[in-house]
Amino acid sequence: MAFDGITVAALVKELKAKTDGTRIYKIAQPEKDELLLTIKGNSTQFRILLSADATLPLVYITNDNKPSPQTAPNFCMLLRKHLTNAKILDVTQPGLERVIRFDLEHLDEMGDLKKKSLIIELMGKYSNIIFTDEDDNIIDSVKHISHNISSVREVLPGRKWFIPGSDEKLDALSSDKEQFVSKIMNAHLPVAKAIYGSYTGFSPIMAGEICHRAGIDAESSTSSLETGKVLDLWKAFEGLTNDIRSGSFAPEIVLDKNIPVEYGVFPLSIYEDLDKRSYDDVSSMLIDYYKEKSIVVRIRQKSTDLRKIVTTALERNIKKLDLQQKQLKDTEKRDKYKVYGELINTYGYNVPEGAKSFECDNYYTGEKITIPLDPTLSAKDNAKKYFDKYGKLKRTAENLTTIIEDVEAEVAHLRSVLNSLDIAVLEDDLSEIREELVNTGYIRFKATGKKKKPVSEPLHYISSDGFDIYVGKNNLQNDHLTFELANGNDWWFHAKKMPGSHVILKTDGKEVPDRAFEEAAKLAAYYSSGRSSEKVEIDYTVKKNIKKPANAKPGFVVYYTNYSMVMDTDISGIQKA
Repeated sequence: MAFDGITVAALVKELKAKTDGTRIYKIAQPEKDELLLTIKGNSTQFRILLSADATLPLVYITNDNKPSPQTAPNFCMLLRKHLTNAKILDVTQPGLERVIRFDLEHLDEMGDLKKKSLIIELMGKYSNIIFTDEDDNIIDSVKHISHNISSVREVLPGRKWFIPGSDEKLDALSSDKEQFVSKIMNAHLPVAKAIYGSYTGFSPIMAGEICHRAGIDAESSTSSLETGKVLDLWKAFEGLTNDIRSGSFAPEIVLDKNIPVEYGVFPLSIYEDLDKRSYDDVSSMLIDYYKEKSIVVRIRQKSTDLRKIVTTALERNIKKLDLQQKQLKDTEKRDKYKVYGELINTYGYNVPEGAKSFECDNYYTGEKITIPLDPTLSAKDNAKKYFDKYGKLKRTAENLTTIIEDVEAEVAHLRSVLNSLDIAVLEDDLSEIREELVNTGYIRFKATGKKKKPVSEPLHYISSDGFDIYVGKNNLQNDHLTFELANGNDWWFHAKKMPGSHVILKTDGKEVPDRAFEEAAKLAAYYSSGRSSEKVEIDYTVKKNIKKPANAKPGFVVYYTNYSMVMDTDISGIQKA
């Protein structure tokens, strides 16, 4: 979700409450466009991070520190001079603009009481941190914006600070029904776009949320709305703005299979089918969302080269398999040639010389059959020709069957590696997958001196009844879990006929309740290539029934005795160790 004005409103409420009666104790500038303020007061200490990064502007309260350069940048030194020990008078937001203003009070060099403001604008690539005096004259800013860069507003020392483009959109908090109805009805746009295009602070997600609450298709045109639907839209809009005014925020992250996909400071009914994680404060929500999201993005970026290698090899093997299966199908007519040869040997004495075919009884079926002949060959040589053809096709079929089994194993292995890449969460997970690909010949080994072996542990869960459940994140871990960690009477789970993790339910010699079986099966379903399905069929058996064939690929096992159950992929209630 965009860091919109509604998110800022929730954050301002939190900052206002947290900073009441506090002072700025320390100022650091860890990055060129980022400040970290240490706040003290009310027998507490915490930090506020202000980031004007163009790709991810953020503000949140944190207890964590960040390393700073040994020599502080000029902007940081200026703030230290003026604002060290400054009292925080207020934290405000103009309307629903993506702007947070810290009004501050400090003593100057002469001991006189002065007022200043520290303003952060959270506007994507236009984000900035600006330091002003009490008349809103700019003293300095993290980013200097001259007329050459922006014709709308200069951000330079001595210039007046103002919010650019503030007249273009309406203030949602002061809008009435008549204004809203008129604005929407005359927009001639999709409904959601009309809302976020007309009102400050609304992102496309929140505009879509209003449409969903009103029971209106966000993509439908405003000109097609009936009066009753426009009034429903107003009621949903009014309800949301009333909640903003009253500060009735309820931060939450929306999860799809435990992966964060969105966040909001109000419950998002637009994602009613997905899981939600609620928070008591906006800062914690933002920290978790961007931390978890960045892990997913970073791992996906770092796995790109591995994914390309595996995908290329998989596509090549699938084409090879398809060609070999067609060739094998062509050998299915080999038995016909054997029958031809046998029938020619049986009845060939009746075949006239130079005949192109002859008809006889097929003693295998009891029906008449016509056999093509080469007129330049004798009956005996025609029979030999068919027997040779049969023998060649038989040998081809035998060779192809062996090759197809090998290629099918290769395809299954590559698909399992792709599944491992999908569930990787750490760089060590990727290193272990790379090691597997080196061992299986997909990546050429490069000797680069002594390298530390990756330490990636299998996932560890605790069932509701206290049983340990382990999940392999890749094929090397799968082999380790099944053949080293698991005992003979521990239970082994795997998604049926699809790539997935080996899941081990440790019994410790105890009787295992049904709920533990179901939770282990849920994990096997979730950590398989079928995780996007509602239900996945799971095979499970005791570990002693699992065998690894000689020379089998990592993670490949066979079993002939098992139970099965169909299970969903919701693991939200299973505790991680």
